[in-house]
Amino acid sequence: MQPGSLWACRHCDTVHVAAEVEPGGMATCTCCGYVLYRRSRFSLTFWSALTLTALIVFLIANTYPLARIGMLGKTLDTTFVGALWLMWNDGHYLLATMTGLVGFWFPLTQLCFLAWALRCICRRRLPADFKYAMRIYDKVGPWSMVPVLMLAIIVAIVKFAGLATLEAKAGIWAFGVLTFMLTALSRLDSRRIWQYAEEAGVAPIAHDRGFPAEQLMACESCGYVQPAYENGLPCERCEALLHKRKPNMQTRVWAFLLAAAIVYIPANVLPMMEIRSALGNSNHTILGGVVELWRLGSWDLAIIVFVASVVVPITKLAALVVLLTARRWRGDLTQRQRTRLYELVEFIGQWSMLDVFVVVLMGAMANFPGLSQIIAGPAAASFGMVVVLTMLAAMSYDPRTGWDQKRRASGGITSNDRR
Repeated sequence: MQPGSLWACRHCDTVHVAAEVEPGGMATCTCCGYVLYRRSRFSLTFWSALTLTALIVFLIANTYPLARIGMLGKTLDTTFVGALWLMWNDGHYLLATMTGLVGFWFPLTQLCFLAWALRCICRRRLPADFKYAMRIYDKVGPWSMVPVLMLAIIVAIVKFAGLATLEAKAGIWAFGVLTFMLTALSRLDSRRIWQYAEEAGVAPIAHDRGFPAEQLMACESCGYVQPAYENGLPCERCEALLHKRKPNMQTRVWAFLLAAAIVYIPANVLPMMEIRSALGNSNHTILGGVVELWRLGSWDLAIIVFVASVVVPITKLAALVVLLTARRWRGDLTQRQRTRLYELVEFIGQWSMLDVFVVVLMGAMANFPGLSQIIAGPAAASFGMVVVLTMLAAMSYDPRTGWDQKRRASGGITSNDRR
């Protein structure tokens, strides 16, 4: 971040003048306490090397088998891509599409765009399509769910360990390494990439032009603060459409929440998967899977699955309802608590996909026709839709509207609107 440039808080819209930050340090909003920006200890070259390494590890993780499963003299090598293909061939098109996007295509897109963007900045030349690539990168980031997939691999292996012999292969270790790499690279969101471009002198910097705070808008994609007198104008830097607040916020969030609540009923009532074996068939719901893990002695994984599949979706729904219905200004402390609540909803959003990944993986691990098969149930696709709808609801919510209550209560722009 260039000292003296303008920076707007994403949670309360307070405009700040950027200050110098030591390596490893961060700057926080003076109004709501949200982290505005960080300064990395590592150079751009390091991040470029890490991204290219992550791409190689990604290819290994999805090419090499996760595990070799043996049952009554038969062996089977399982890959995540193979599990997706099996789901597609079985007619579970929605399930295969959802898990394929968030587990394979979106992480791959994220890594490719990041590697390309860092290379452009290192060469100190931004091509004309750089701004469009960064807008796509910004949208793809929240949907990249490799850490959730890694946890699902562990859960699936523990569930299947008592039914057959398992041998860990290179793919599972690659996914473990990739999880840590993508967690580190998640710090490089689109705004951080644009900061590197500013520091390299190849992107315009948002300087204070003397406009009042109420006439300034911050681009949701690149963070560029600029004067704008009406919604729908293109950003001066990346050409994304500008909005002072997210349009039709209340209507959109309520619509997504209502749809998620409706789909959540069959997701819990209908079977998540069907187990077919020589001894007969049995159906398992989400809670049934938790009970099975507990009986196997994996109480820690049972708790994780219960939290991810039951507690997290209900928490997201309840938290967003609370945020939508809290319309009275009750002071800075209360609004900061609401802001932290929204941060929690953003953080836990993707972890509900855990059980959906588990079903897809176990379907591939138990693919021994005549001996053992696991078929995805109708609840799997329903639960995946719950995750998608609740994430869309959280993305549609605008936490800045809560702080607008303070501005209205004080009769306009407060003294905190530029610091």
